[in-house]
This record gives sequence, structure tokens and C-alpha cells, in this order.
Amino acid sequence: MRIIRFLDENDEVYFGYNYHDGIATLLEGDLFGDLIDTGEKIQVKKILAPLQPQAILCIGLNYHQHAKEFKSQTPEYPALFMKNPAAIAHPEDPIVLPPSCMNPPEVDYEAELVIVIGKRAKDVSAANALDYVFGYTIGNDVSARNWQKDRCGGQWVRGKSFDTFCPLGPVVVTRDEIPDPQALQIKSILNGQVMQDGNTADMIFTVAGLIETLSSYTTLLPGTVILTGTPSGVGFARKPPVFLMPGDTIEMVIDNIGILRNSVISG
Repeated sequence: MRIIRFLDENDEVYFGYNYHDGIATLLEGDLFGDLIDTGEKIQVKKILAPLQPQAILCIGLNYHQHAKEFKSQTPEYPALFMKNPAAIAHPEDPIVLPPSCMNPPEVDYEAELVIVIGKRAKDVSAANALDYVFGYTIGNDVSARNWQKDRCGGQWVRGKSFDTFCPLGPVVVTRDEIPDPQALQIKSILNGQVMQDGNTADMIFTVAGLIETLSSYTTLLPGTVILTGTPSGVGFARKPPVFLMPGDTIEMVIDNIGILRNSVISG
């Protein structure tokens, strides 16, 4: 099922599926419990991020080719950081560039497959890790590179957590429709130009392996999202570098999920 979260014409928030031409079929209930198909058709005013995450866990340097473009050794363990849940941006909403990130420009894009955890997971083995996945969506790990590199004592969270720095959506696709998350083409397209073009088969740590590692001695609550890393082609690694600028449009595309599109404006 391809589930959206949306506003109706009265600005009430609902879940739905079978979205076409501004109309969705209404779902009632808990996203991670019993969702009931009402069969009712409802007008969609605005598509929202598909959930409000309990936590946003992120993995750095998780594609072989991305590690190479950063001239980094293949990591032995996943590089974990977090984003502030308030950094979520809805599909089609603007990414806002803070003034502190504009002189010089430093804000980068990162297309990522996002895992949505559907039930409490602790000490999960890779063999049954996918049983804890509700579904998958698309994320953009927007990154202020100078903040990430120089201004936060070696910690990445601040440079990754400004408001609007985590676009998410437009749908969450339930896991039954993506039986192999390690076989998905993933792209970023900036103003019509393909910047990243990779495949989740290039991941260093697989979806199942990440869930095993992150749930070790740690409870992942339903509604936790995991950004699984980005393929090569990010702006920072290009010569010359390419950073997001006001007026840009950035699109993230993943097979079987869709397109996450956001404009870029100055703050």
C-alpha cells in the first residue's frame, strides 16, 4: 500500500491511499496499529510528510562510492548521527537556507532511502529485521557542510538539523511492496540535472544490518525513521562544488516509491 498523510479542505490531518488527481481513499486508525479502509473518497488539499517521526536516526558514509568520493576508508561500523524531528519539511515545501549558511554557500543535498520502523525493536537480528519495518519513504539529508565540518566540535547534528533540513515523503510504501530494499535505484536531480545516480545495492551496511546494529541494547520505537545514507554525487565532492541556492528545485527519486520535490529559498 502507498500511504499518504494529508490535509483536507478543512485543514484536518488524515491518512489515505490510492491517491490520484487530488483524491485519496480515507484510512482511519493508527498508522502502526489497525488501519481501516473506509472506502470514502476525500479531497486532498496538501500532502504532508508521511509521519511525524519519534526519532530521526541517520547513517553517514554508507555507500561504497560515496565513501570513495570523500576519500574515506570503508567504515567498520555505521556512522550514526541524529536530526531534530522539527527539521521535517513536507513535500513541495521550501528548504530554507539560513543566513549563516550563505556566505559562503554550503548547503548540500543527499538523496536517501528511509526506513520507517513499525513496531518496538530491541536486540533484533538481521535475519528477522525486516519484520520490524512498516515501510519505506524518501528523505533528503540536507547538510550545512561548514557547520558539519568546523563549527560543532566534530559532531554533525547541528549542521544537519536546521528547520526544513529533513524533507520526507511523499508516501510511505509498505514493506510488502518492496521485498528487497537492496535493489532500488536512487537519484537526486537539481534543476533538471541528475546529480546522484546510484543503487541501494551499493550500501556498505544493509537495511537489515542497520536495524540489527541500531536496535542493539536500544529500543527503536514505532515511528522511528532511519535515513540510510546517500550515494555518490553530492555537491560538496564536486569540482567545483555545487551547493543549494535560492530558486533551485531539488528532486529525490527512488524506484517504487516516487519523487520528493522541494524548492529552495533564503531564510
